[in-house]
Amino acid sequence: MNTPERHGIHIHTARKIASPILLTIKDQAAAEPNSVEWQELGQQLLCGDPLADDVAAWLATSEGQWSVIERALNMDGEDTSLLPAPLEAFMRHTLKRPEWLDEASLNRGCDVVARSGKTGMRILRDFGLMAGYQASAINQTLLKTGALEKGAQRRVAETTKWWMDCTEPGSVLPGGQGFATTLRVRLIHAMVRRQLSVRKDWDHDYLGLPVNQLDMQVTYLAFSVMFLLGQRVLGVPVSKEEGADVMHLWRYIGWLMGLDESLLVDNEQEGRIALYRNLLSQAQADEGSKQLAQALMDEPLERYYPNAQWLRSHWDKEVHLSILRLFVGSQGMRTLGLPPCRWPWYPFLFAPLSAFAHTFFRLLPGGRAWLTRRGRRAQERMLKILFGAYKPQIRQVS
Repeated sequence: MNTPERHGIHIHTARKIASPILLTIKDQAAAEPNSVEWQELGQQLLCGDPLADDVAAWLATSEGQWSVIERALNMDGEDTSLLPAPLEAFMRHTLKRPEWLDEASLNRGCDVVARSGKTGMRILRDFGLMAGYQASAINQTLLKTGALEKGAQRRVAETTKWWMDCTEPGSVLPGGQGFATTLRVRLIHAMVRRQLSVRKDWDHDYLGLPVNQLDMQVTYLAFSVMFLLGQRVLGVPVSKEEGADVMHLWRYIGWLMGLDESLLVDNEQEGRIALYRNLLSQAQADEGSKQLAQALMDEPLERYYPNAQWLRSHWDKEVHLSILRLFVGSQGMRTLGLPPCRWPWYPFLFAPLSAFAHTFFRLLPGGRAWLTRRGRRAQERMLKILFGAYKPQIRQVS
């Protein structure tokens, strides 16, 4: 089977973009894929998620009902035998915990995510989502499903809500909100994959399968590997043990999302190698990348704050651009059609302060727990802002 044309089509440019990741890998020679590994990587562009795809096919029939799926997603150790066959197979698999799962490690990983506070949210938005728009082939799914029309602000809010559902201790296990939300997203991906696959404007020879395994892997690595790297750069200390817990948490979430076990990693070093190889495969930015990036650039201006609306929205816009400038450089900013003159003032000014504050409080008795609670509260407040909880209500006069 031929590998899709996009696989490594811009490998020389991709190497430059991925070079900072390579610097964090201990054995850089081992990070380079051999011919067999490179071919196997490209084949993942043709692979979907069979269990979820079967449910999407059932849902497309006259018998398929989303209400049945919603009831199934909230099961916790219940008998699945009465479910329709595709849904029964899907739920039976996801309700059975993998042998390698360590629940204590999951909870510790959730605490690390909470301690990141707003910094963690900024990393995912700027280093993960915005910088990720440079991978133009992945963007095709967003563009063809109307992500621009839906609005960047709503997409950021919904993704953040899923992330917070997943990173609440215990929530990602069967019966929890994070578990149900993750499986719901997985099935929506399968429905999108089914719909786009039959569209005449989907170029299979170039793009491969919509929402394929390789593209899902880079998203999983953004929430784990890139998240950890970004925290450290922006002044939030993360120990080797804490990084291992975050990697374990996202290994399980990736498993729930339908990623093949061969694409999941055990530790941060393996994750960096996987991210480096994935980035080598990705096609680089195009006009669609610029459309998405410019919409996301102005996303903070659409937020509603409880006070100082204009000042805080414009401040956040400049903060996000400053962080992005650090991670993608001036060339990356130009590639995405963003103002290239910005310099990374926010990381330079605030990362040292953040590092000092976190280090100080972590040394105090109970300080780490206090940082965890404080960080989670900041994330919860930010989620309200993203969803417009502070949007002024217009009263109608009768």
